[in-house]
Amino acid sequence: MLASKAVSMAASRRKVRSLVSLSRRLSTNLPDTPDTPPGSQPPVAQERRPKKDPNGCSVLLFPGQGSQFVGMGRGLLKYPNVKEMFSVAQKILGYDLLSLCLEGPEEDLQKTVHCQPAVFVTSLAAVERLHYENPKAIETCVAAAGFSVGEFAALVFSGAMNFAEALYAVKVRAEAMQKASELVPSGMLSVIGKPQAQYKYACLQAKEHCKSLGVQEPVCSVANYLFPDGRVIAGHQQALDFLQQNSRRLQFIRTKPLPVSGAFHTELMASATEQLRDVLRQVEVRRPEISVYSNVDGKRYMSESHMRRQLVKQLVLPVKWEQTLHEIYERMQGERFPHTYEVGPGRQLGATLQKCNRKAFQMYAHVEVTTHEE
Repeated sequence: MLASKAVSMAASRRKVRSLVSLSRRLSTNLPDTPDTPPGSQPPVAQERRPKKDPNGCSVLLFPGQGSQFVGMGRGLLKYPNVKEMFSVAQKILGYDLLSLCLEGPEEDLQKTVHCQPAVFVTSLAAVERLHYENPKAIETCVAAAGFSVGEFAALVFSGAMNFAEALYAVKVRAEAMQKASELVPSGMLSVIGKPQAQYKYACLQAKEHCKSLGVQEPVCSVANYLFPDGRVIAGHQQALDFLQQNSRRLQFIRTKPLPVSGAFHTELMASATEQLRDVLRQVEVRRPEISVYSNVDGKRYMSESHMRRQLVKQLVLPVKWEQTLHEIYERMQGERFPHTYEVGPGRQLGATLQKCNRKAFQMYAHVEVTTHEE
């Protein structure tokens, strides 16, 4: 059994390496600094990034699963490298991702195995548009963050991962999460609460309810911290049903089930961690050239091993997006905010930024992924 696993891992490693050359020309990594001589090693990030006026800098935010929609990518195909990116994706994934993004069907695009790669590639294609239309936004970028699978796109943009290798890791991640979600009926519930709402206590009550129904080791926990009084709770379906039925008593203003296949960012994803850990051992990871923030704790990635550990933990721990935004946009009083670009489908990250930091949101823009007619 160990021998067969070793053969399988070796084969997948060869597949990863054979795909690398396909994406070397893509400009989704940060462009070289103009004053770096050809063939020379760039200096470490801290030495080549003197303190800048925040008003002249930018931050890129990459969306996650749930932002996808049929037609995304249609407005990006005329920009450099985008068609090649989707061509590379077809070789890695084994299906026509571009056709799925542009034409659907929607039920296929919504599947975890498809939408994670779709959001990843479309987001990096949006970077190509931004690079073409506003190169300064790329050149002056000092930080990036991504929501869940969006973190992989942020790491590719930062120079920490190669496009093809990261996409292969996203493919493995999505397939493993899909399998984990099929083990038990589970889901995710978006919750807007009153200031006095106690989310952990509500989850505890929901788990007690599940036990009364005979559910063994029920799971119900906060999976996403979005903004003040905005959470996503995930777990066994019976627990989520309890929360909806008792929402008024629990001080919830609004509850809405999310169209996802399982309880992501909870213990119910534990079976997916080993596959992701294996593939992350195979891909090359480098220290980011800009600050990239981890969903696990909202802190900057510090090393290659740190990235590998956090990306695996991210599957079973909540996305601390609100905390990440506070970390990125913390300022001395009177200090100006950077330009913020949401690169990818949807505007959800802009909406959360507006609720977390209105002043930072004044410098926000969304990079469209469709044509203006749509």
